[in-house]
Amino acid sequence: MREVVIIAVAATLGNLLVGWDSSTIAGGMSYIKQEFKLDSDPTLEGLIVSTPFITGTVVTIFSGTVSDILGRRPMLIASSVMFFLSGLVMLWAPNVSAVLCSRLLDGVAIALAITLTPLYISEIAPPDIRGTLNTLPQFSCSAGMFVAYVMVFCMSLTDAPSWRAMLGVVSVPSVAYFSLAMFYLPESPPWLVSKGRIPQARKVLQRIRGTEDVSGELALLSEGMSPGGEGTTIEEYMVAPARGVSMVAQPLSGQGSMLSRSMLTLSRQGSLVAQAQNLKDPLVSLFGSLHESVNPLELGASRSTLMIEPDQSPFGTSDNLHAPLLSAQVSIDKALGEIPKNTDIGGGWKLVYKTSEGGKNDGKLQRVYLHGVGAGGAGGESFQAAALVSHSVLIPKDVNIKQEVASAKRKGLGDLFDTGVKRALTVGIGLQLLQQFAGINGFLYYAPQILEQAGVGDLLSHLGFTPTSASLLVNVVTTFTMLPCIAISMRLMDVAGRRSILLYTIPILIVSLMILVVRNSIPMSSTLNAIITAASVMVYESCFCMGLGVIPNILCSEIFPTSVRGICISICSLTFWICILIVTSTFPFLIQLLGLTGVFGLYVVGCILAWIFVYLKVPETKGMPLEVIIEFFSIGSKPE
Repeated sequence: MREVVIIAVAATLGNLLVGWDSSTIAGGMSYIKQEFKLDSDPTLEGLIVSTPFITGTVVTIFSGTVSDILGRRPMLIASSVMFFLSGLVMLWAPNVSAVLCSRLLDGVAIALAITLTPLYISEIAPPDIRGTLNTLPQFSCSAGMFVAYVMVFCMSLTDAPSWRAMLGVVSVPSVAYFSLAMFYLPESPPWLVSKGRIPQARKVLQRIRGTEDVSGELALLSEGMSPGGEGTTIEEYMVAPARGVSMVAQPLSGQGSMLSRSMLTLSRQGSLVAQAQNLKDPLVSLFGSLHESVNPLELGASRSTLMIEPDQSPFGTSDNLHAPLLSAQVSIDKALGEIPKNTDIGGGWKLVYKTSEGGKNDGKLQRVYLHGVGAGGAGGESFQAAALVSHSVLIPKDVNIKQEVASAKRKGLGDLFDTGVKRALTVGIGLQLLQQFAGINGFLYYAPQILEQAGVGDLLSHLGFTPTSASLLVNVVTTFTMLPCIAISMRLMDVAGRRSILLYTIPILIVSLMILVVRNSIPMSSTLNAIITAASVMVYESCFCMGLGVIPNILCSEIFPTSVRGICISICSLTFWICILIVTSTFPFLIQLLGLTGVFGLYVVGCILAWIFVYLKVPETKGMPLEVIIEFFSIGSKPE
């Protein structure tokens, strides 16, 4: 497990450079305006700040599709090269045109890092710590912002601060980023499986999981090529140890549990996308019920049993559940020299198989994603388990992972029209849209100017700082306070979950923004006004990084099928870039038109809409394998 953590940290170096860039342009913009006399030209000022987002918008359109073709790792390497070139151009930059050229190259690097790092981490991380590892990009980004603000602040104290050095020094850490991406980072196992490169995928999994037997996860990745959709059924079992076999699974009758009731409600309400009568998406309740403890002793169970027998052939009677990739005649993993027996796929889920109804060896298998819902199972006790059952891509006559992938129902771009994928796109696009309309980039890129207008310079004038240096110092403190907040978020991401963090942090953003709205309506001294403004900005940025700043990217990297994951993330990222382009390019005009108070009022509305959307539409995905999440979304295409 240590290896996957190190790999995830190395992959997030690109996000550190993203944060570095946002801070250096925010701190250096004042000096660029002075040298090129941009005070009377807000259009050109906005263009310099927003050029990376124009580039990023274009690059994002193709990045996901290209990553599906070439792989995730080559795109991270390309990002490091673009960071290096942009820094070199900025060090030279004799005029505004050169600055814009550097910012254009910077946009390519930023777009690739932001779009593909969460995707890469999600595909290498085990379900139990996927949320924690996918919070690392935000932590790395904030760490980059902090280090860069410290550097810019120190340079602002000199007699002749060099904005070229501020923005061009990014070339130095980009060399380390390139070296790690080129020589250390492995390719994503799901991408390798999708290309039929099973031996390479096995080696990567063995490296990052620290175990030789990765047969269960290899089978899972192969099954993930073909979500069950309308062929999926939801069942419940009572699982208990039994003599002579690993465990016995008894199918439950009745609807005593919350999970059963949620499933019944889902099936009665038909297509998830067609929900008009209920505001809250029933899929949200279904996901939530998986994380609830249910007492299995409250439920009645039938007498028939299903057995999980890891030492038996998977193609016997229809009453048996079996470990993946087992055959009495064929050993799938010949490279290991033994029959694999690993059914664990992470997050408390197991992948087992059973033959179709009727018990005939007719070439059809059903895959079973089995999950213990209750707290039992330890010490030989019974426990309740939920199961997703659908058609497998395996065939009993000649079980082979490569044939699994070849026979999977991969329709490529055609999968975009599946109801489950459209449902996931609604969640991803909605989160990216509302993330930007909550106003974070107005704060990040113009925070020094916001604080300077609020009188922070007066607050620190007795220390001998200029207004520009004073506002930069506040940003140093602000970005430093982000780090422990993100660390808390990392700790809670796989415990409280993504949805809960969003629902609790967004109200704090609303309160912070409301304080900024009403502060000018209340008589107070300029010093008190500066203190309140600085504190509100710090609280807003810190809490944003805990929730809305990181979770949309995490969820977007989790909810799409492998066959179209790259292009779906591109679609969501395209929404992100278009919105960030609108926010950053219009911010100077909005300040002139509405003033800071009016702009903050708009952001309050954006945060309120974000909370409502999360409550109604965003499910909880903590601790679930990606393929199981996809299976749940694919239920959305199931007819009534």
